Amino acid sequence: MDIGILGGTFDPIHLGHIAIAKEARRRLALRQVLFVPAGQPWLKTSREITPAVHRQKMVELAINGLSYFTISKVELDHPGPSYTVDTLAVLQSQFVAQARLFLLMGWDSLNELSEWRRPGELVKMCRLVAFTRVGREKPDLDALEKFVPGIKKSAILLDMKAVDISSTDIRERAAKGLSLEGLVPETVGKYIREQKLYQ
Repeated sequence: MDIGILGGTFDPIHLGHIAIAKEARRRLALRQVLFVPAGQPWLKTSREITPAVHRQKMVELAINGLSYFTISKVELDHPGPSYTVDTLAVLQSQFVAQARLFLLMGWDSLNELSEWRRPGELVKMCRLVAFTRVGREKPDLDALEKFVPGIKKSAILLDMKAVDISSTDIRERAAKGLSLEGLVPETVGKYIREQKLYQ
């Protein structure tokens, strides 16, 4: 059983996230993709994060009706900062022993993997699936191998048409009262308006 893991702040979740999850599921024949909203993302301490209850709800709305997508609250329920290596350990314990985990990320995240917590353990726990990101360089696995031994064996680089959607831009548009059509699922856009998020 192959399972994709897509973590993120999801502030808000947008159509780019959905596109990546669908592409990974199709090309890697994943049984399901878990969306894992971050509780306290340790890499994003420079700005205020929307309360977890809203981010969780937006993910639930975005994946509603897609049976092969589900949400995991493992990081939302965890007190303190969340680290991917710890999250994967918890998820591994929740699945059968035969389950293989595929961690979905952008090229930029893979390039920064050496800065993550215990990256050497991470590459042994899962396959790292990196997608095209607009304006980001394709990872040089030979160079990364020097800092994170084992990454060449673990990483899968998937080229796809990059989706140029940014949560930052969405928050700015919402603050100005501009349309979010084509950026977020319709149900998410409605929720943002009703809850007056990012105002």
